Amino acid sequence: MEIRVLKYFLMVAREENITKAANLLHITQPTLSRQLIQLEEELGTTLFHRSKYRIVLTEDGMLLKRRAQEIIELADKAKKELSHEAEALSGEIFFGCAETRNMTFLSRKMAAFREKYPLVHYNIYSATADDLKDRIEKGLLDICLFTEPVDIGKYEFLRLEKKEVWGVLVRKDSPLASKETVTPEDLAKVPLLMSRREMVQNELANWFGDFYDQLDVAANYNLILNAADMVKNHIGVALCFYIENISNDLCFIPFSPALETGAVLAWKKNFVFSAAATKFIHYIKDSVF
Repeated sequence: MEIRVLKYFLMVAREENITKAANLLHITQPTLSRQLIQLEEELGTTLFHRSKYRIVLTEDGMLLKRRAQEIIELADKAKKELSHEAEALSGEIFFGCAETRNMTFLSRKMAAFREKYPLVHYNIYSATADDLKDRIEKGLLDICLFTEPVDIGKYEFLRLEKKEVWGVLVRKDSPLASKETVTPEDLAKVPLLMSRREMVQNELANWFGDFYDQLDVAANYNLILNAADMVKNHIGVALCFYIENISNDLCFIPFSPALETGAVLAWKKNFVFSAAATKFIHYIKDSVF
């Protein structure tokens, strides 16, 4: 499979029309059709359901779409890593970042590093720990900022100083808003928005104890900004870390008993990084220790 052909395939998958995709790719429709047929023959499978006016992906086509996106992303990453000037450190570092107050620490280190090496650029991907682990394993990310609980046995890591404080995000007109803290009993009958990560749910189950079976989980979420909008629109209250400046319409009440979570900055062991990523890892280790 050629990268060029995978890009053709992704364009057709996006447009669902060969003629339109060919125009966007600046090639002829017969040429594009022939490339797709050859790709199907090479893979030994049917990638599209074809009709007179529309072409849509089969199940195998949807799988190839995911893999093609990853392959092209890796190819672009490799090109950026190798496209550096001989004398000055340059290139791109790929970070994965969870939603955490420790992002302030990382941002400051990134700013200081770029003052020394202004030709270095950053590519930031925000997601949950599970998604970040998947992408770092595939080589799509160099360094990840994880919030715990997360299995980091396979990685080198730095444990960050600031702890994440658990609590509940509520509307300012909520009965809970007047409380200084909330207990498991306070939340037992309230519609809740909870992280969809299984490891986080297990941590919260331990905190709720006997009240866990009484919970009314209205929705599961992965990123807190969308959950905050759901809170504003009366879907429930969100169980989350304290993150500053989410919304002026909402307020955060910490748990009682207190529940805190750590954060780590991690990267793969014995991995060959770009010169820029290698330099940043040495820099962050030296600045922490």
